[in-house]
Amino acid sequence: MRKLYLIALAMIFVLTATSALASEYTGDAVTAKLASEEIEGDFMTVWANNFSDHMKEWSDGKINIEVYPYGTLGATGDINELCQLGVVQFVFSDYAWISSFVPQAQVLALNYLFPTEKVPEILDWMVRNGKFFPLLEKKFRDNDLVPLGIMFEGWQWMTSKKEIKTMDDVKGLKLRLMSSKLLVEDYKAYGASPTPMSYGEVYSGLQMGLIDAQVNPLFADYSMKFYEVQDYFTQLKNEPFIGIPTVNAEWFDSLTPEAQAEMRKFWADSIIPAGKWIMERNAADMEKIKEARPEVQFTTLEGEALAEFKAAAQTVYPKFVEIGGDGAQEVLDALLADVENAKAALGMK
Repeated sequence: MRKLYLIALAMIFVLTATSALASEYTGDAVTAKLASEEIEGDFMTVWANNFSDHMKEWSDGKINIEVYPYGTLGATGDINELCQLGVVQFVFSDYAWISSFVPQAQVLALNYLFPTEKVPEILDWMVRNGKFFPLLEKKFRDNDLVPLGIMFEGWQWMTSKKEIKTMDDVKGLKLRLMSSKLLVEDYKAYGASPTPMSYGEVYSGLQMGLIDAQVNPLFADYSMKFYEVQDYFTQLKNEPFIGIPTVNAEWFDSLTPEAQAEMRKFWADSIIPAGKWIMERNAADMEKIKEARPEVQFTTLEGEALAEFKAAAQTVYPKFVEIGGDGAQEVLDALLADVENAKAALGMK
């Protein structure tokens, strides 16, 4: 009899715990749209789907977030505006495209801000302990948006039809970039002729000779088949590609505090595992590119050639203060301090 009592007590405990977990979300059932900047299978869309699955499970099916890959709701500039207006509730974009609405976000586009190793760990420390991310949220909120995280998607690669060995090789290069005034200044400092262009137009632009080169993370170079019309991939380790999952402020503030906290927690907890995921993905995609076109050459610049790029990049930092919107200097100072503090906390030089 005592054994049956203990079993019944254990079952009551399990049911109570399960019930408590299910009732953690006390708000109404909601349906939301999330517009991704990337195609199905690429980083932003994969992790947006992970986020959607997590929130649905956590809320016991009450929070349903439908993910729309690149091109289904408009181009990269369009989807950021849709989120600002509340037509869609979420957008997963990057520091460049969203800068049309939050100019301070393009501080993340300054070159050679981050160390060459442990970028996800740096970002993780910044989100949990730093001053930059809360300050960035204030600037987003001024524009009816809320950033939920800052995610590492690998290093940007410069691809071209001619070999890049020194900064002289970049001079006059018609180079496609994402739409950001600061990115244009970054690559003008290297002597290039930057041309902002929508993501979906890059392949045809390269194919038709409208542009000579372009900058994107490796998974995008593979997914969008840029390697078919480019012969050289050059790594400057100047610019980590950083995604910013973002939510419409009014809609977000209408959720329960528990739901808001869980959304923030998901993205904070995903920074390091997502960083590992994308590094493995990029390594695999590099091998696929080499297999598809063995003549493609991958080069990482070092020594004097790299030092030349770093010196030129430093001349752009003051320009961010001019074009980075209200409080740009404070934002820059906070980011620089966070990076150094994160490196110290992680035992990095």
